[in-house]
Amino acid sequence: MTSSPLDIRPFRIDVPQEDVDDLRGRLARTRWPGDLPGVGWTRGVPQAPLQVLAEHWCTRYDWRAHEAHLNTFPQFVTTIDGQPIHFLHVRSPEPAATPLLLLHGWPSTVADFLDVIGPLTDPRAHDGDPADAFSVVIPSMPGFGFSTPLAGPGMDAARTGRILAALMSGLGYGRYGVQGGDTGSFVAPELGRQDGEHVLGVHLNAAITVPLGDEDVERLDGADRRRWERMQEYNDGYLQIQSKSPQTLAYALTDSPAGQLAWIVEMFQRLADLPADGPPEDAVDRDRILTGVSLYWFTRTAGSSAQVYFEAMNPAAWSQGPDEEATGWEGTGDGGWAPQRGTVPTGFLLSANDVTVRAFAEREHTVVRWTELDRGGHFLAMERPEAFVTDVRAFFRALG
Repeated sequence: MTSSPLDIRPFRIDVPQEDVDDLRGRLARTRWPGDLPGVGWTRGVPQAPLQVLAEHWCTRYDWRAHEAHLNTFPQFVTTIDGQPIHFLHVRSPEPAATPLLLLHGWPSTVADFLDVIGPLTDPRAHDGDPADAFSVVIPSMPGFGFSTPLAGPGMDAARTGRILAALMSGLGYGRYGVQGGDTGSFVAPELGRQDGEHVLGVHLNAAITVPLGDEDVERLDGADRRRWERMQEYNDGYLQIQSKSPQTLAYALTDSPAGQLAWIVEMFQRLADLPADGPPEDAVDRDRILTGVSLYWFTRTAGSSAQVYFEAMNPAAWSQGPDEEATGWEGTGDGGWAPQRGTVPTGFLLSANDVTVRAFAEREHTVVRWTELDRGGHFLAMERPEAFVTDVRAFFRALG
């Protein structure tokens, strides 16, 4: 990776009108497959609610209005280690604000954080303490949105962490915090391991924790046992496909907006805090969901964003171990690899349906804060932005 100064250029989203027209035309011509009566969401996305969402996307959703809203936040692009990186960079009006890197996962985008940018950067204007102010950096993760094309295979959590550490250094931040959810919760600790000299703390939500062996599971009880059992019951079909055949999936989702919509909407319905048959727009604003789906569609990143699952889970990738530049990993003695226990102070924020097991989390991280919510789901920055902001503020405030 080059140590030369970053070439950081201003950026504005400007989707060509022919792409907007093409989207609407494809939605209007969708070939619907039909579905089985009476099964609800148990076998995937039912056709009727998907048709309603697709019709709204086609005829009433105003991409230009949401594009303009995104463009009210300062955006930039640069290239690090051959990888294009797009990011929002919103500086706080408070001179002593803490720099904070916010990392999304899949099927999320930078748009997930739109409701928390104001309260985080300008607490004085949102009934908060100006001492809790942050200047936020929100990258599109490599292979997502405008951080494309993907530079090549091997863009795992360790390499992504190095790239984002270089981004924060290039922005002139000598000390900063990191917040990550979903796949971002794998990358955020990597920054702590690799750049611990500069990372003051790591805050995680929607985090996945795993045992090293059967004996780890046998010792679980109480809430940890219940979360582990919930993880075993989870339908991981999407994960299996994206970790094994991301390129094959890309052809369908890049050609069919209804397919891309269904693929993402199913995740919102499963992972948001909803009843079994509750529509996802009961948890997250319908247009906010469609803005995220639109970013995947217009940037044609169904395939490149799915590659993160291949890098994390496919034996063809992880059996070789971390690349030669990775730090913070150690062999397990049986041919496998595991991250060393992170020493950076780490906080966990759990929604009502998260599956984070505390015993496993404490094995891998220096846990200094553990918050469990009784409401909210996987997409906390959109479902419960106030709770998200409150916990982020409290975690970093305690670190001084």
